[in-house]
Amino acid sequence: MQQYQHISAKAFGPDFQWGVAMAAAQNEGAYNIDGRGLSIWDVFSRRQGKIKGAAKPYEACDFYHRYKDDLVLVKALGFRVFRFSISWSRVLPEGMGRVNKEGIAFYNKLIDECLALDLVPYVTLYHWDLPQELEKNGGWTSHQMLKWFTRFVNVCTEAFGDRVKNWIVMNEPMGFTSLGYMMGKHAPGKTGLSNFLPAIHNAALCTAEGGRLVRTAVRGANIGTTFSCSEVMAHTGRDEDLMAAKRADVLLNRLFIEPVLGRGYPHEDHFPLLDKIHLHNKAWKYTERMAFNFDFIGIQNYFATTVKYNALIPYIHAMEVKAATRKVPHTDMGWEINSDSFYRMIKRFWLYGGVKEIIVSENGASFKDQVVNGVVNDEKRIAYFKDYISAMLRAKKEGINIGGYFAWTLTDNFEWSEGYAARFGLVHVDFKTQLRTIKQSGYWFRDLLRSV
Repeated sequence: MQQYQHISAKAFGPDFQWGVAMAAAQNEGAYNIDGRGLSIWDVFSRRQGKIKGAAKPYEACDFYHRYKDDLVLVKALGFRVFRFSISWSRVLPEGMGRVNKEGIAFYNKLIDECLALDLVPYVTLYHWDLPQELEKNGGWTSHQMLKWFTRFVNVCTEAFGDRVKNWIVMNEPMGFTSLGYMMGKHAPGKTGLSNFLPAIHNAALCTAEGGRLVRTAVRGANIGTTFSCSEVMAHTGRDEDLMAAKRADVLLNRLFIEPVLGRGYPHEDHFPLLDKIHLHNKAWKYTERMAFNFDFIGIQNYFATTVKYNALIPYIHAMEVKAATRKVPHTDMGWEINSDSFYRMIKRFWLYGGVKEIIVSENGASFKDQVVNGVVNDEKRIAYFKDYISAMLRAKKEGINIGGYFAWTLTDNFEWSEGYAARFGLVHVDFKTQLRTIKQSGYWFRDLLRSV
């Protein structure tokens, strides 16, 4: 891995957008007050053994009540952009139908507070927290999904479009479709191709349609959507491992970006799962509507992955070879640290053509942080950010139009199936007292951004 020592924020230019990102389900808490309906994560977290420590997102970071203080932290650390998501069940408790005025009022106050602090709000429409009432009727597998999503987008643009000009339609569709509707590790906990295939298609359709809806409703909107990505490498040079890596790459990196760019679902020889995706979705109308000319594409890269052939793994016949097993640098979640791989993924997305601008809409690392005498010394996280931001600068200097970088995340939060065990924040949270303590990585960003 290439090592980077010195970083200057000035090198990215005065218009580069430095931000921090968070999500409603992971931060807001206040799950059952002021008219909010249940989300799939509220319900999924009740299932025994699904989330580490039997954790639940009911209170999380209590951002709902502490947003003003947390936004002051965003400002104090030098960031100019605050990315957050709208809780669908807070504004539409049943997913459709009536609008919850208290929910709209909360986001109005949040947006107004951002603007008062001279923070640019980036709103994510869908960040994994589908209303439970819609899940009862099939959720992302339902043929009604496009109608439901249209209603949600229209409510949000009507309420907030006068002040919010930067919109992210969908957060990591491969993440919530595979983990939630194929593997059952995330909410709503469904498994199998009968759930995965329609969820893929509905997510692809809603991504593009969401872009069109925002374009129509919000004058001067800057519209993007985000994709997770991980470079996939073969464990050995044997043909079976090389083919396994190619199959994994299709799913992790190509399945959703290529439809958006008008290429349709990926094609790859000798991969029956892709044949099933194509065959299944021939029955759907309007497949050409999966394409939309986004103003920017958000890429979210946390790790590289190495795989080898395993005939026992259904459909993909590939399994990960853990970073610890290979004795390469990794986070406390076991994710490989590889900033050169991050550089290559940025370049790869740009070389598709048709991508106007790239924003690194999430990037960060989890380590086991502890407060000692009021200080959180997270040198490993600082080293991670140094390497990854420097790799991004390398790509930008080569002519790739990278417009921003949003660190994940402001505060330690509810990290999905990891519960509260995984800490990604620049600010440490004591979940018993909700006390915030800025980590050394937070101060590092403050110093980095002080000159811009």
